[in-house]
Amino acid sequence: MLSGADWRRAQVASDRTHHLIDGAPAYTRRFREVLKFHDPGLAPAVDDDGATHIDVTGVPVYPGRFLRTFGFYEGRAAAHGTDGWLHILPDGSPLYGARYGWCGNYQGGRCTVRDRNGGYLHLLPDGEPAYTQRWRYAGDFRDGLAVVQRDDGLHTHVDAAGSLVHGRWLVDLDVFHKGFARARDLAGWMHVGENGDAIYERRFASVEPFYNGQARVERFDGGLEVIDERGEMVTELRSARRSDLAALSGDLVGYWRTDAIAGAVALGVFEALPGTAVELAERLGLHVGRLGALLRALRELALVERRGEAWSLTARGAHLRADHPCTLADAALEYAGPLRALWRELPRAMRDQGWRPPDVFGEVAADPARVVPHHRMLRSYARHDYPAVPGALRLRGDERVLDVGGGVGVLAELLLAEHHDLKVLVLDRPEVLDQLPRRGGLIAVAEDLFGPWSVRADVAVLARVVHDWADEAAVRILKNVRSALPFGGRVFLVEMLVADDGSFGGLCDLHLLMATGGRERTRLEYEQLLNQAGFDLVEVRTLAALPSVLEGVAR
Repeated sequence: MLSGADWRRAQVASDRTHHLIDGAPAYTRRFREVLKFHDPGLAPAVDDDGATHIDVTGVPVYPGRFLRTFGFYEGRAAAHGTDGWLHILPDGSPLYGARYGWCGNYQGGRCTVRDRNGGYLHLLPDGEPAYTQRWRYAGDFRDGLAVVQRDDGLHTHVDAAGSLVHGRWLVDLDVFHKGFARARDLAGWMHVGENGDAIYERRFASVEPFYNGQARVERFDGGLEVIDERGEMVTELRSARRSDLAALSGDLVGYWRTDAIAGAVALGVFEALPGTAVELAERLGLHVGRLGALLRALRELALVERRGEAWSLTARGAHLRADHPCTLADAALEYAGPLRALWRELPRAMRDQGWRPPDVFGEVAADPARVVPHHRMLRSYARHDYPAVPGALRLRGDERVLDVGGGVGVLAELLLAEHHDLKVLVLDRPEVLDQLPRRGGLIAVAEDLFGPWSVRADVAVLARVVHDWADEAAVRILKNVRSALPFGGRVFLVEMLVADDGSFGGLCDLHLLMATGGRERTRLEYEQLLNQAGFDLVEVRTLAALPSVLEGVAR
């Protein structure tokens, strides 16, 4: 005769239709599926009538049925009913009246659930929400803390009341284990302390939790090592799968990629696909054997694929067609041509105190053959990076918005699509504004960035404008913005922020130096520019895309 305590010895049979105790069936009945037993001695099971929970004798403990049931944790089990997800008690009764889109398991007195609108939250032991906030994702609690993700994809830790623990936001994050949490920023994986800060400078391809002061990590070169809490190697478990010499050699020939892509664009290869090498050579008037070499190189770059004798574009390669909404065909030619040439001045820029950056914007404006493709390139990047910007600005919807350096109007059109009653004034060079769409609510303002301006607005937006300029010039532009706004008017800078002590964005920063004399900046550096121009920085909002939105208020 089985007793209530026997469930602790029960195991799921290999065919998952029943349970075994000491290798023998615990009961004669067979189910469609059973799961393991949990305290208080009940196991999820599915019979012909639906999902339920059974005791160790194979008897269902309540009459109702669900679509699916799961194990009991802290006296509560997640169940999927015809009217949604919920938690039930051991007698099958609902813990609460609400229904959700999904339920997790109770742990540490809290449980994560997803509501019917896709928002995640945590429940109290009685099933009531622990807070009013909704997250893009919320994980289980451990030691009173849980990981949550906001809409921009970044993660942080919250306590049992839903309050932020340290306010640091990271690309990926785990709960704390022995005082440290696995975390990832834009540069890679590391460990953070309870204040959310990295405990060492190194970054890795992956990291494991610390165990007695040491953790196993994988480097970006494929090597494995054990590190201590200072991030220093204790022992190497596997040598690099790619040597420093090979990695450096790959960096040295990066122009191979640039020029192969640009050459294919210039030859019209991406427009001519699909087809066999022979067909493509005939269409484009190319040497078939040499074209084969180019196609193999493009295949290595995941831009084309081959099935039998036929070559076709990949989704990635489609961005190099001129008719793609976010075409990078113009970017390929710019980076292989005029922009690449600027980098040859790098040694002189470093040595010569009198070196001055080129006037790229003036050069583009003076070249009729370049002005359209150059701004078409910028349009593609804007279409990719700016869709989340209008929502991040949190406008009323009836303002007069000045889009400073707004180019061909991508952000302006996104703003008008979000708020139909806006008036958006796009301020830029006249030859750029010639490409601006003609539509209601969008007004072209031909002005020099360095003013003076006659225009007035309620709000100003500068999307990737300030980073093009050195500090003195950036402040001049921002002072013109201040003169265009009333007291209390808002300015928004859409820029990539770099960390105080990180290397991410270093090459982009160097490119700006060589191309425009500009630079990428930290939050503090942007705050200082705003202060010099008469603004107070009040908030920074991180987007799912690369840029952040910095909000300043005119004083």
